[in-house]
Formats: sequence, structure tokens, C-alpha cells
Amino acid sequence: MGAIKEKMKRDMEIRGLSKRTKESYLGCVKQFVKYFMKSPDQLNLEDIHTYQLHLIRDRKVAENTFNQYVSALKFLYGQTLKRDWKIDMIPYHKRSKRLPVVLNREEVVKLYKAVPYLKHKAMILTLYSTGIRASELANVKVSDIDNKRMLIRIDQGKNRKDRYVRLPAKLLEILREYWQSETVKSKTWLFPGRPRTEPITRNSVRNMVHKAKETAGIQKPVTTHTLRHSFATHQLEDGVDIRKIQLMLGHRSLRTTAKYLHVASNYLQETSNPLDTLDLE
Repeated sequence: MGAIKEKMKRDMEIRGLSKRTKESYLGCVKQFVKYFMKSPDQLNLEDIHTYQLHLIRDRKVAENTFNQYVSALKFLYGQTLKRDWKIDMIPYHKRSKRLPVVLNREEVVKLYKAVPYLKHKAMILTLYSTGIRASELANVKVSDIDNKRMLIRIDQGKNRKDRYVRLPAKLLEILREYWQSETVKSKTWLFPGRPRTEPITRNSVRNMVHKAKETAGIQKPVTTHTLRHSFATHQLEDGVDIRKIQLMLGHRSLRTTAKYLHVASNYLQETSNPLDTLDLE
């Protein structure tokens, strides 16, 4: 198994997969091998289908987790072990289509006020006012803040793409206040972790938002991504062009951004209802 693992690592590096994806694939393959207690080159397509049923019936994993395992096994058997069977015969789970949970503006304020530390307030406002992901927030450097052009550079975001997002004046004000309050400043990271030479972790950001949600008493499920959804939806409600929102979010396809049309209140309220045309008197 050791030789296969090293070959898979090499293949993933050649393909330019991100560190996060590489760790995920290796973790999935490790669990797969552990289940059968055999080297993967001794297993076949039927074994993979058996494991897929185990994930669904016994472990009851979420759709995204299931599909993560499928992607890892497709890479292992298609790229590393180069099996001659059709890799498409390792099926993905059909994704259910869910609308994003969106906070109203009052709830965003509640979330902001629920955190006691200026650093956490700055993080929440950055997530909400720019729509960036938790992983992107964690990797924002001090040098990425362009207060002349009022932009924030997102360096190598999802899919290894650079982009810029707008830096609102109110956010710049909060960031300056937070930065001045820091007794020991990081030379690199806007939101340093521990040690301060490293960026804050995604899990730390997620835990902070979860605690803020609990303190604020918000009943909706709230994650860091909820703030991203809220940013996009509120932008639509304020009349911002959907293509501009697509660029700020870093979506490859406009179809991904279009889902916010289904939750933006102005788009729903502007739709006529046949009941309005009935004369009930």
C-alpha cells in the first residue's frame, strides 16, 4: 500500500491538485482500504460498489461526503492504478437541490454584536461584505488590502483563481480599528492564528461564527458560507448586476450565481400572483 500511496501523491502533484484535495483523497482511500483490510490493487469494481452501499446504509454519510469518496476512488483507479474498467461505473450520488439559507440584515447585525472581540467582529464583517469563503479569509495577507483602489486581492482562491473584491469604506474603518488594537501584529497575515506566523485556520473561523450564532439566538442554521449567501442575496436585492456578483464570488458559471434569484425578496415579490387578478367581490 505504501508504494501505491506514494504514486498517488505523485500523480496528484502532477495534476496540480490543491493541498486540501490531496489530503481529502488520501483520507478517503485510507478509510476504503481499512474497511477491506486489503491493498487497493487487490480490490475490484464490485468491492467499490459494496463500499458505496456501506457509506450510504451504515455510515449514512452526506451526499457531498459520498461524492468526495467517489472522486478519490476514481482518481485512484483511473489515474494511479489505471484500471481498464470504465471509471464512470463508479457512480456519484445524485445531489439534491437546496436553496441557500440567508440571513436578513438585522440578523447580520445581531451576529456582529454577539462577538466580544474586535478581531472577530472584523472577520464577520469581512465575510459578509465581500462574500469570500472561510479559507480565503484565512489566507488574506496585510499586503492584499489596497486602500487606495479600495480593493482586496484574493490570492489563489477556490480552483486556484486570483480575483479582487470591493473593500467597502465601513469595512476599511473596522479593519483599521482592529489592526491598531493588536498589540503584537503579524508581518504577513491579516488574521493570524497561533503561532502568529501562521494564518488562522478555517475551523477557527467556523467555530467563531457558530458561537456567535448561538450567542445571538439566531434559529436558522448559520455557517461562514451563510454570510457568503447573504452577501450575494443582499447585493441582488440592492440591484447589483448578477454578472458583477458572479465575478466577486469567483463563480465559474453564471448558473451557480443564479440560484440567489430564488431567494432574493425583490425578485420574488415582483412576480405577479394569479390570485391578484381574481374579482372575489
